[in-house]
Amino acid sequence: MPRRAKRGDPPQGQAPGNRKGGKPLRRKSCFFCREQIAEVDYKNAGQLRRSVSDRAKIKSRSNTGTCRKHQRQVALAIKRAREMALLPYIGEPQAPQTASRSHRSA
Repeated sequence: MPRRAKRGDPPQGQAPGNRKGGKPLRRKSCFFCREQIAEVDYKNAGQLRRSVSDRAKIKSRSNTGTCRKHQRQVALAIKRAREMALLPYIGEPQAPQTASRSHRSA
């Protein structure tokens, strides 16, 4: 009798590390671990900008590839840098995109 599929199991006929396209899933390595940076410094705005979106939101671990330890440090450093006015609280204002609505003629 075949075993029942569990929640984390890949779909039948698919290898564990592959996506639908067939390419194996490769995790991003942590920038701070690669560069052997022990503590994230809030004064280094250049390093912190890679973890902030264009709307000045803190990017998630899945987007940046940072490890759990450094993501916590990055979030705290960004908040400190914002308070010291090294990073903005909000991004650059963008023109609102208005979609043209077509009116039906009835």
